[in-house]
Amino acid sequence: MGMSSCHYPCMSIPITIRGVSEKVRDESASRAAQQGKSMQECLRTELARLAVRPPAETRLEQVRKRKRVSQTRVAANLILQNRKADRR
Repeated sequence: MGMSSCHYPCMSIPITIRGVSEKVRDESASRAAQQGKSMQECLRTELARLAVRPPAETRLEQVRKRKRVSQTRVAANLILQNRKADRR
């Protein structure tokens, strides 16, 4: 491996996001301050988290595939009860 391929994963790339409302910026800054971090650090963490998650469409297709294979059904009220319990 050459020197550049060794260093590339560690290099940061600047990203600019235009058109962010003041409300979103202020809320982001507030959350960052509550965590004792800079807004840039918090946003970088969130972007990294988003990058490793599969897109919603992919997850939905995985669920549909599992459902077809297992041929099981869960009642909607049970799903909602479990979701409520998980949020507590």
